[in-house]
Amino acid sequence: MGAISEKGAEFLIRSRIADAERGDLDALFELGITYSTGRGGAAVDLVEAHKWFNLAAVSGSARGQECRAEISVEMTAREIAEAQRQARSWLASSGLQRRAA
Repeated sequence: MGAISEKGAEFLIRSRIADAERGDLDALFELGITYSTGRGGAAVDLVEAHKWFNLAAVSGSARGQECRAEISVEMTAREIAEAQRQARSWLASSGLQRRAA
């Protein structure tokens, strides 16, 4: 990936994380999509994708629940546990009071 694509992917991710920290449910879901598909030049990372879909799901997103279930079949139990740990950590550090599954 070229430097321009990498910068674009980094900007997309940073801006969506900032939106997620403000409680934007769509941003949580879109981060899951970004990491599960490599959208915008981001690297595919199913652990990160699961984390964001999980956060969207516990925030009430049915699409987040569906996508989390879909990618779970491609992941090991250890990867899922790591994604869940990261989701709980993000919730604790973000100040949002939801429980990650």
